[in-house]
Amino acid sequence: MEKKIIIAGSGGQGILFLGRMLMAAAMLEGKNVTWFPSYGAEMRGGTANCTVIIADEMIGSPVVITPDILIVMNTASLKRFLPSLRKNGLLFYDSSLIHGKISRKDVVAVPVPSTRIAGDLDNQKSANMVMLGAFIAKTTLLKSKTIYSIFEDNVDPKKAEAFSANRGLVRKGMDCIENT
Repeated sequence: MEKKIIIAGSGGQGILFLGRMLMAAAMLEGKNVTWFPSYGAEMRGGTANCTVIIADEMIGSPVVITPDILIVMNTASLKRFLPSLRKNGLLFYDSSLIHGKISRKDVVAVPVPSTRIAGDLDNQKSANMVMLGAFIAKTTLLKSKTIYSIFEDNVDPKKAEAFSANRGLVRKGMDCIENT
């Protein structure tokens, strides 16, 4: 098994953090993993993306040209990366911010209203955690208990409340997939 993932959006949407969560969970589950970040000169508001590869075997290169899975949080990222998504690949997109039909019919589109769900919980900046939950529920590549353990094992008391909130946001993202 080897899954190549691109995660993309605007700076400030937690794109790199989402990728790091996938990386950390994969490592805890004993998988081989790479995480390769990329962002524009201006962090907040600029473009941000990262690649994550999760595999059972050794990974030859962290470069992803044709992803198996694409997670996008804004329209600009959808336009940039959708053409590279492999045929029958999975497309997760924030349907709160990306409107209209998906132009490709040869991919599996998974709309997740992550910004709306996070906003309903007064935590709009954590839409990435809702998307993480949707990813976990749809792909089953990683276990939710592994993600939750990352939140629970956080030793920084300054971040304990945020990690506790993230657990609920991940659950909401999973519910979004499991209840549709």
